[in-house]
Amino acid sequence: MTDLTIGLPVFNAMPFLEECLESLLKQTDEDFTVLAIDDGSTDSSLRYLQSIRDPRLNVVTQIHSGLTFTLNRMLHEVSTPWLMRHDADDIALPDRVRITKKAIEQFPDAGMFYFDARYRQNERTVGSFRITRATPAQLRQITNDGYLLAICHPTVTLNVSKAIALGGYRFDLHIEDIDLWWRMALRYDIHYIPEVVTYFRHTLSSVSAANLERQTVNTLYVQYLLLSHLHDLPPLSYEYARDRLARYVNKPKLVCREEMRRANISCSQNHFWDGSKHLAAAIRAHPLYFAGRVLYELRPNDVVFNGEDPQMFLDRRDVLWPEERDSVVSAANSARTLTGNAKSVECV
Repeated sequence: MTDLTIGLPVFNAMPFLEECLESLLKQTDEDFTVLAIDDGSTDSSLRYLQSIRDPRLNVVTQIHSGLTFTLNRMLHEVSTPWLMRHDADDIALPDRVRITKKAIEQFPDAGMFYFDARYRQNERTVGSFRITRATPAQLRQITNDGYLLAICHPTVTLNVSKAIALGGYRFDLHIEDIDLWWRMALRYDIHYIPEVVTYFRHTLSSVSAANLERQTVNTLYVQYLLLSHLHDLPPLSYEYARDRLARYVNKPKLVCREEMRRANISCSQNHFWDGSKHLAAAIRAHPLYFAGRVLYELRPNDVVFNGEDPQMFLDRRDVLWPEERDSVVSAANSARTLTGNAKSVECV
């Protein structure tokens, strides 16, 4: 009996879905199941899934409910102890299942595993997905220091019971993954396995590309929640914190990331002149971040992570944690009242 399910959320995934599913069903280790949940697609995705005659593929349909709902449904519907994530526009390398099972055998008590990924566009791989390459202890220390882990979600394999114990995925804000990583790192071991298992499709129409600025604000909110947890501070709801956090978005870094993304895609399409213009724009926007991204490709042993300096948040405690201030003022007023009452009693 298999102990591994591949979770495949699908929403309007054509034409990439065909290549994706083929890469999964042609794994060298064939002992797995695929749980594909079609989230109310309006293209031909569902029709294609239902045309596949493979007993390992289980297709579930639902009205459109969003990615976070779909991922949590997967966690609760799988019958295996491990859930291997995959996106419907990405490509699994032939040995991904075999390598994942080897990791499970080596670290059976892990909370999750993650692997390397490379960007792929037009049959070409162009650069590595930037991730935190570190040991479980280092990952926990980075998290305890108030920073966020950089992990490619479609390379992750989750221990289902442990992910559920943490509350699963939260927030339909395109950052449901990094919010789970910090909670996982503080409670269970996360193992990085230095193997490329996924080709990550890099397109301007992807969720990350279409929501880059909003996603950046939302990432700040996740880091804010982490710091709230670490310092035992009462966090604001997303609706109240969003505008306050938006002031701290590093706009030059955002422009640099966007231009690097466009350069990557242009070069993969053999549009080298356009690619060089985007690279020049990226360097102008944030030379330091650009240099760091280049060095990441050249120095694979460097440990990188996401987030801003935690002190930036803590220096603005009155703005970001006003309930703490209010509670302190309330406590001080109560103390003065009690002191005044005590003095009055003494004077009687």
